[in-house]
Amino acid sequence: MLSGMSVSTLESSKVTQRPGPFRKVGENLYRLKTTGTYYALFKRGGKQIRKSLKTTDKKLAKRRLSTQREKVSRLNTDKDTRNISFAELSGRWLDIQRAKLKASSATRCEACIKNLTPFFKRKTFKNIDRRQCEEWLINRGHKISASSYKQERRVLIAIYKYAMSLGIVLDNVAEEALPTRSISSKQVIIPTHEQFDLLAKTMRQADVRGVHGANLVELLAYSGMRLNEAINLLWKDVDFERGCFTVTGGETGTKNHEIRTVPLFPAMKELLERIKGDSTPSSESRIIPINDAKTLMRNSSRKANLPVFTHHDMRHYFCSNAIEAGIDFKVIAGWLGHKDGGILVAKTYGHLRDAHSFEMAKRMVFSAASSEKPKNVITAEEVGAS
Repeated sequence: MLSGMSVSTLESSKVTQRPGPFRKVGENLYRLKTTGTYYALFKRGGKQIRKSLKTTDKKLAKRRLSTQREKVSRLNTDKDTRNISFAELSGRWLDIQRAKLKASSATRCEACIKNLTPFFKRKTFKNIDRRQCEEWLINRGHKISASSYKQERRVLIAIYKYAMSLGIVLDNVAEEALPTRSISSKQVIIPTHEQFDLLAKTMRQADVRGVHGANLVELLAYSGMRLNEAINLLWKDVDFERGCFTVTGGETGTKNHEIRTVPLFPAMKELLERIKGDSTPSSESRIIPINDAKTLMRNSSRKANLPVFTHHDMRHYFCSNAIEAGIDFKVIAGWLGHKDGGILVAKTYGHLRDAHSFEMAKRMVFSAASSEKPKNVITAEEVGAS
């Protein structure tokens, strides 16, 4: 509770001065005559606050009243803070996030705020209610993709939580008003060995940049790294003697912000030795000098009559090869930088193991026991007859 402030009852308010739809039944507790629903009514900083307790049961209403009283006690009565606009508050929230998030994540948050602002910019944050949130839902939320909806909803809810921590609002209206939307799972596209070889070969035939692009594609496929991790792999990160390489993600770091050491797989070792050749590259130089091969992959895929593969599809290719080799999901997860012990790998690629299992079952070729009686064996019937 803020120093010197308290939550007052409404003994002298208009609610008690004249007959009306509300009847007082306890301290800060009123009952709506028409429906029997209980309400909490308070005074805070000279302002009346009325909140429905969403029940007609008096005992439950008293328990909820206690929760509401505690919330109201945390409301900030500073005039400047209480009258902050959506634009100013969201800007302050974003500044805080920039210090905690990767640059790409902060940029996404900034884009979300830009899309949210037209629906709330003319309001002080404390006056943004369910209706404004529903206007965003109707006029924008239903028209954007499920992933964009999820991002913008998440940001708005986070800003509301920040406003609650500052004592500007009591409840997270956005969380209550905006329903979740499920995102359809994308079909995992995994190149066959023939498709992968053809893609790499076609890319190498392009030009000098095509060679770098093909090297990047092979590095992704042989290591399981994400694009950002692969392009930031330095020669000093590879230890040929110990047979391992260290994934740092460069300045932006890895997705889970943790450095990991992974075995130097045979195919990857061969690729690195091929790239290195007879030269002695600087230990601080990047193994792949380009940042991506998106356009080259798309053009080469079309030229070779292949599905249009992406960088991330090469990560899928790595996983499928590991599964076909019988590697445990937990081990694969460690190589990929997952922290869930293999749950995501099992969920995403479990069907590959099932398909591989059925394929391996075809090798179990042996005949059932012959119905013909083996020689020199006396049956039970024969023993009884003797």
